Amino acid sequence: MIKRQFIPFGEVKEKKAIIVDSMHPNGLVLSHWRGAPTPAEVRDDTSAAMVLHALRLNLPGLDLPYVTANHFDIDGFVGVWSLLNPELALENEEILRLMAHIGDFRELDLNHPLAGEALKLVCWLNTRERDMFYAPFAADESEEKEAKRCVDKFRYFLREFGRVLQDPDWEKPVWEDEVADVLLGYRDMFKPDTKLQRHPDLSLIIIDTQRPVHYYALFSRTIGFDIVLSCYEGNRYELEYKYTTWVDIASRPTLPRINLQPLAGQLNALETSGYTWTADGITETGPLLRLEGKDLSRMERYDHPTTREIYASSIPAGQLKQVVVDYFREKYTGIAPKRNWTWEEVKALNKGIGR
Repeated sequence: MIKRQFIPFGEVKEKKAIIVDSMHPNGLVLSHWRGAPTPAEVRDDTSAAMVLHALRLNLPGLDLPYVTANHFDIDGFVGVWSLLNPELALENEEILRLMAHIGDFRELDLNHPLAGEALKLVCWLNTRERDMFYAPFAADESEEKEAKRCVDKFRYFLREFGRVLQDPDWEKPVWEDEVADVLLGYRDMFKPDTKLQRHPDLSLIIIDTQRPVHYYALFSRTIGFDIVLSCYEGNRYELEYKYTTWVDIASRPTLPRINLQPLAGQLNALETSGYTWTADGITETGPLLRLEGKDLSRMERYDHPTTREIYASSIPAGQLKQVVVDYFREKYTGIAPKRNWTWEEVKALNKGIGR
């Protein structure tokens, strides 16, 4: 069996490699990024799942000696680690798939028998990454700088992860605080006073709950949906597109992202609090629409709702929900869900929106 080596992304120009959760022409791409030339026979929702599928099939191209990625996140890391440790990866395939799914899509389903163990591993990675290196998107926002800075993360976690995978409880002091936070929020999501309104034709779910919670808890109720409107006590709201619409997922068709800025304009026409509704662009990994969002960094937008202030709106919840539903219903008229949207298609659909 070939012995593979991780290399920094900058070296892939000279060294043909397996490229995980990224794209580059010099090698075999195993990535769920939109438009990535991943072989059709291993298409899956996460890049790590594609890697595991490729290992199981012994996909042509896996004989390359180098592995790389241009950023560090849980999905990409699991894919890289699996290529360097293929036998162990296939022995632990199910928990690795769960880790990648929780890490990338933030959808936690504790009904799965391995979800609790996967959550421990994900939270260990999160905590070590934040405490020893830097949080996601805390690096300079240049992709080139992240590609260079993430190398130290990969080297550390590639060395340490196998030991923790064997028994996550060895590292309980590291992961226990975040796991507890997730589980408290998860409990809130299933309390009787948390209400859900589902609009499957719009891929929109509206969640009424008392307080912001960790994303792994919040999105536990959003599986199969791509737009989330969170409504908290005191007329506090956030609306966001999930990462499921930034990548190509294989398990189901999706609707394209629609520009949120005209919706922000409609809400500003109603808002009397003195705050301003803002919306991120459609190519952000998880665009947010909220009051006073323009000053949030990418790191703050990516971080959990519990870590940022969510301002009180003057718009009653019922009215805001109706405005949101009407907006998406109008914009999605005549558009059918499908797989593998290109960014060119998404941008063309949005060309006239916002004028």
